Amino acid sequence: MKNQFTSILLILSVIAIVLSGCGNLSSGTAGKDISDSSDNQESDKVEIEVYHCTFNIASCDSTEVQAIENAINDYIADKIDVKIKLTDLGQGEYEDKCNLAIANGEANLFWTASWMEALSTDNLVSRKAVYDLSELIAGTDLQASIPTEVWDSSRYDGKDYFIPCYKESPEGYDLVYPVEKASKYGWDLSGVRKLSDIEPMLEQMKQDGVKYPLLTQMMPVFSKLYLDEYEFILGSTLIAVDRDTNEVIDCLTLPEYKEFLHLMSRWGEKDYISDEEATKTIPENTISTTDWGFALWWDVPVNEVASLNYGQECDVIHMTKNYLNSSSTLGSCFGVSSASTEEQAKACVDFMELMYTDPTLAGLFTFGIEGTDYDLENGFVVKKGGLYDHSSWESGSIATVPLEAGEPENKVELYETFNKKSEEALANGFRFDFSTVEAEWVACNSIYDQYGYVLEQGGYAEKEVEDIFEKYRSELDAAGYQKVLAETIKQYDAWKASK
Repeated sequence: MKNQFTSILLILSVIAIVLSGCGNLSSGTAGKDISDSSDNQESDKVEIEVYHCTFNIASCDSTEVQAIENAINDYIADKIDVKIKLTDLGQGEYEDKCNLAIANGEANLFWTASWMEALSTDNLVSRKAVYDLSELIAGTDLQASIPTEVWDSSRYDGKDYFIPCYKESPEGYDLVYPVEKASKYGWDLSGVRKLSDIEPMLEQMKQDGVKYPLLTQMMPVFSKLYLDEYEFILGSTLIAVDRDTNEVIDCLTLPEYKEFLHLMSRWGEKDYISDEEATKTIPENTISTTDWGFALWWDVPVNEVASLNYGQECDVIHMTKNYLNSSSTLGSCFGVSSASTEEQAKACVDFMELMYTDPTLAGLFTFGIEGTDYDLENGFVVKKGGLYDHSSWESGSIATVPLEAGEPENKVELYETFNKKSEEALANGFRFDFSTVEAEWVACNSIYDQYGYVLEQGGYAEKEVEDIFEKYRSELDAAGYQKVLAETIKQYDAWKASK
């Protein structure tokens, strides 16, 4: 395991930037005394369209979003020559609407993630939909606010297309559960090592009428909980790198994958997994209710934040190690659309630079307006919820977003230590070039959605699994899956040889 991070000095430098009042931004306008009339000030500013996704509530209140947009513009008015137009969308509609806005040239700065399917970082780069920010970021306080290793892992062919949210950098997974249920049912979770170990607890909950004993939240469970064995380098369960051999493999040939499908189908038949997962009709706020037992959780340095996010005391079971890879550092990030002008792209960088170094702006963007969206108690944010609600992981940098009640005062130090202890993934830095198999890959993903996803969510009866799986394999091969697999092997072997 490599010691990846040397961020203690970096974090100290970020704190120094924060304490200095953000007066030395790359645009040269920070702290500028603008003596023109308000009309002239407005005309001099570059307006950018900002798209943000909320996960904590179904959707934000449009009137409150407008009020927060106004508050942000008032705050940044004498700091940078930028004015924002804020669009805040719920998770259920964000991907489609943001994608459409990018295609129509209606979005400049937008939030995304490596796992965001049609809006994923890989997809955006392959579509040439994102702006190369390398020259605009170089030498700025924004660049200095994020560890060098995070930038390195986030690049595509040496180029900075995305601004990573500075949070936990590695990828690893837990099972999260409500403490109240563990106490009620008398669970002993000390022996849980693999997913099948929780079956007795799922049965208890089902007998007691719990609607969602296992809440997958429509995530690909296999690729999350088998992370210690395989690196899923294409962001799906189809193709991976075997950690033991460092070779590309076809996951559909793995005995444990077939076993997993049978397990999920049995659990689906027993109603441990709701059919709403397979049909993608599960309510977005289900995780914030008390009607579930276990769910997947991305491991973070302060896992107590699950209790804040889900509105009830929660704890976690560690299921995998944590690995720094090219997808994990982009598990939450911001991009700038390639349709943006150079002036707009620079304005986006200036806005992000201020947000990554100024706690006031970071707090406005993340939590909204004090007194309306949250209260401050002993210096900690206490959310009111309902109108506007975001979290630090999808809003910027943990070094500047104010602390929430329940978070430790040494949160930044805890994240620093956590990141240093992660293992570097074998394929860290590898980026697959889809250009030669783009049509085949699109077709394979469509077939995955039709069969693979439903199989992985327990959507078929167990007696149907073998037949459906063979049909799945057959249609994948007809769509060009073997060509994609061969190209992946070719590119990965070439990348290994070049290291």
